[in-house]
Amino acid sequence: MAAKSTARQRKRGEVEALPSGSFRVRVYAGIDPLSGKRHYLSEVVPAGPKAAKEAEKVRTRFLAEVDERRNPRTNATANQLLDRYLGVLEIEDTTRNGYESMLRLYIRPLLGDLPIGRIDGETLDAFYAELRRCRARCGRGSRIDHRTDAEHDCDLRCTPHVCKPLGASYLRQIHTVLNGAFTRAVRWRWIGTNPVKQADAPQQPAADPNPPSPSQAARIVGEAWRDPDWGMLVWLAMTTGARRGELCALRWDRIDFTTGVLDIRSAVAQINTRTWEKDTKTHQRRRIVADPQTLALLSAYLRHAAQIAASLGVELAEDSFVFSGSPDRSTWLKPDTVTQRYSRMCERLGWDMHIHQLRHYSATELIAAGVDIRTVAGRLGHGGGGTTTLRVYSAWVAEADQRAASSLAARMPELPVAASTGDGSPALILQP
Repeated sequence: MAAKSTARQRKRGEVEALPSGSFRVRVYAGIDPLSGKRHYLSEVVPAGPKAAKEAEKVRTRFLAEVDERRNPRTNATANQLLDRYLGVLEIEDTTRNGYESMLRLYIRPLLGDLPIGRIDGETLDAFYAELRRCRARCGRGSRIDHRTDAEHDCDLRCTPHVCKPLGASYLRQIHTVLNGAFTRAVRWRWIGTNPVKQADAPQQPAADPNPPSPSQAARIVGEAWRDPDWGMLVWLAMTTGARRGELCALRWDRIDFTTGVLDIRSAVAQINTRTWEKDTKTHQRRRIVADPQTLALLSAYLRHAAQIAASLGVELAEDSFVFSGSPDRSTWLKPDTVTQRYSRMCERLGWDMHIHQLRHYSATELIAAGVDIRTVAGRLGHGGGGTTTLRVYSAWVAEADQRAASSLAARMPELPVAASTGDGSPALILQP
């Protein structure tokens, strides 16, 4: 009989009066799937003349949430959810490394210790607002940004902190990761609803490719060709639009000098000092046709590489890498090395640029030349049938469309009858 009474009490919840005059409300909400223990919804109502009535309202609300399966079913924190989410997520190592960095720097410090049942749209909106205010989460107090975390004597490099907002694109990525984790939590029945859906998603920033101008591209090529190895890599990045990792993974047996086709089927990835060869970013193999000048340069560069190898008593294998730091081309270049060298070269020229802008240069030049979007997307390795290409390079597409309209107007036949209106503007007079 006592067991039945306890079961009924657990089902309808309980309101306990505390010595302080406040009330503790507890409602049974099932078995915690994470710990396997009983899970309760609990809240303490502060003391006051209407505390008893407020406690009864809380109990009624808890019971309704349980009946409608809207209640959290675990006391797990956001950290526990994120750990479980990353444990089952199938992503590449480079993507996982980016996620872990994002969690460590921004999500865990602010949300990690909160129970997932207490995270709602308001919590997330405040979280995004804080990161938009200051990426360092400075707490609005005055502080010094030190040049190192180790003990040191401050000098001019230790400066007063200036708040810098987190980039809109990165904030959007944080939102995507949180949405993925809480979507899984709903599927696992840890919570009843996804709180990320209740928050305002950070706006997707407008694409701003900012490619080098033709005059800048000419200076970049001229500077790069001071070293044939470096000049060939920069030239190929500019003419093919290939990603840096794809260029590092390019092998000689993937270049058909008869047809002029480059077979892009893999890329070199890097995390810190570790590098490995993997699929391309979109996991798609693509074939890029090189122009005659680029093909001639590659042929001459192959002879140059073979001569260097022969002078050192080694031979080039058919599948050796096009760009390498070893005489026999048996090893690939590190992508970060390519990025750093390009940035330093541009800095010498007086510009703040990164190598990915050469990919933008290739795309915008193709669009300006009248190449259709689907072809440009195929060369760049964009998915979605050109959707990504159109979104990123919409300004150049519009400009090319305007030029096309002007060209069409210039080729149109003359009007059947034209006369002046008297003010110099043309007018069309229709024949009866």
